[in-house]
Amino acid sequence: MPSQCIAVLNLGIGGNRPLLDGLGPNALARFDRDVLAQPGVRYLLVLEGINDIGTFGQQGNAVQDAHDRLVRSIIGAYEQIVLRAHAHGIRVFGGTLTPFTGSTYYKPGPMSEADRLAVNQWIRADGHFDAVIDFDRVVRDPRRPELLLPAYDSGDHLHLSPAGYRAMAGAVRLADFTP
Repeated sequence: MPSQCIAVLNLGIGGNRPLLDGLGPNALARFDRDVLAQPGVRYLLVLEGINDIGTFGQQGNAVQDAHDRLVRSIIGAYEQIVLRAHAHGIRVFGGTLTPFTGSTYYKPGPMSEADRLAVNQWIRADGHFDAVIDFDRVVRDPRRPELLLPAYDSGDHLHLSPAGYRAMAGAVRLADFTP
């Protein structure tokens, strides 16, 4: 089988969120420019949502109904992204959200972890994304799945170490990226 050449264009923005602006415009607002306007795009990997959950969790006093609305909003953004990408023949991969319990920046509590788990459950379910890359499974501590594996934690319990990013890269099956 001949080898393939596939270019990767990373237009991720630190602190980005699917619906609300963060350190830059939200993912839905950037979609046309960052995805559709790029020549030859055939695949899209969506890894968004931890900043929404973390920022929301900083309020600390939100009731369950508000958390449920947050999860539905993130899922709604994913649905819009998938529909828009599919309308242009782009295959969409969903990346599960990695653990961030203990984050010194967001200081998430049990409700934030429940939100992350609910979003990941939806991502993993059949019929939403064309394929799933389970980053959560790869980098979480198997004894305490709400935490990053210590070897993959940069120290802030939110961002990964170089070894953690290598583990994430290793979770991407190149065979999934075929014409």
